[in-house]
Amino acid sequence: MAIQFNFVSSMLILLLLTISSAKAQEAGGGGVIDVPLLDAWKEACASTSPAKIVVPKGIYFLSTATLDGPCKAPIELQVEGTVKAPADPGAFKEPKWIAFNRIENFKLSGAGVFDGQGTTAYKRKGCKKHNFCGSLPINLRFDFLTNAMIQGVTTKDSKQFHVNVLGCKNITFEHFTVLAPGESPNTDGIHIGRSDGVNVLNTEIKTGDDCVSIGDGTKNLVINGVTCGPGHGISIGSLGLFKNEEPVDGVTVKNCTLTNTSNGVRIKSWPGAEPGTCSNIHFEDITVTNVSSPIIIDQKYCPWNKCKINVQESKVKLSNISFKNIHGTSALPEAVKIICSATLPCENVELADIEITHNGPTGTAISQCSNVKPKVSGKQNPAACSAPVPANPTPTS
Repeated sequence: MAIQFNFVSSMLILLLLTISSAKAQEAGGGGVIDVPLLDAWKEACASTSPAKIVVPKGIYFLSTATLDGPCKAPIELQVEGTVKAPADPGAFKEPKWIAFNRIENFKLSGAGVFDGQGTTAYKRKGCKKHNFCGSLPINLRFDFLTNAMIQGVTTKDSKQFHVNVLGCKNITFEHFTVLAPGESPNTDGIHIGRSDGVNVLNTEIKTGDDCVSIGDGTKNLVINGVTCGPGHGISIGSLGLFKNEEPVDGVTVKNCTLTNTSNGVRIKSWPGAEPGTCSNIHFEDITVTNVSSPIIIDQKYCPWNKCKINVQESKVKLSNISFKNIHGTSALPEAVKIICSATLPCENVELADIEITHNGPTGTAISQCSNVKPKVSGKQNPAACSAPVPANPTPTS
């Protein structure tokens, strides 16, 4: 296949045409694009005028790619076709499939699909049992990007996280789609860490783990208009597991809908372990439908029995947190569960206009609180902090 170069106005446009390869043809696909994509990226990145690379409609195969900056001018990758990863998890030497690294003024656009072909990985021995697949590839990595827009594309069936955002500044996901089975392990939709000014807007996420997971060092994050489910909800954390974690500061989650998820909006930290802070967190205008734990602060987060949940307390300080206008239905009685650290109680927590119902054999919805005295306003159903906290709280996923 040849790469076609077309100059339109001041923009360099590189069009990746269909490649013929025996292997791809046998699979019914359009070709292998490893070399053409990297060559096109090199050419576009060196351009002193804005450049665009277009992957047209069709099915393509890509073993792995790291697209490095810095580039000399704004650059866009427009994907209209379906790009497929190797199905065999053993084909990857590193936990990444496609990575974008150290680029400024970047756009990823189009109606295309990045298909991680993760079905085999979901069945990998030991992976589902322990819910940990850290060595498997992430579909899309965005590392150290500044001023970036990810718009319109879909990531499907990643073998691990669908998206990992690290060290970025001012990056927006808009009309973005994540698709994976509800039983796919460790397939977080968008994981964000050590980044400032991330926006996740009008995005649909269906996956087997957190729809959005927010790690340490996240600042000034806005999540607005996200639909989540299946999945584990929208989660900050888990925090406090590793040394030298950076503060989480300034997270707004608004106008989101969660359906058939194991959690709604959540903050989670490990008991014992390492210190940290999480502050200025606001959840507002959230609709939950058949969600197991719609509102949850869990400072005794301890999956896989890795810690002494009733002996150690979390060292992560939580402060300035609000839950406002959250309504819908809970799949379990525990609609509101705010379990804070005994040694570092939560400070300035607000519950306003909560209306969550549950109808089941064990009774109506309840609200549990520990080591916190929330400010309460507006309607409260269930009544705030009205139920006792059991000695051994139900662990969350």
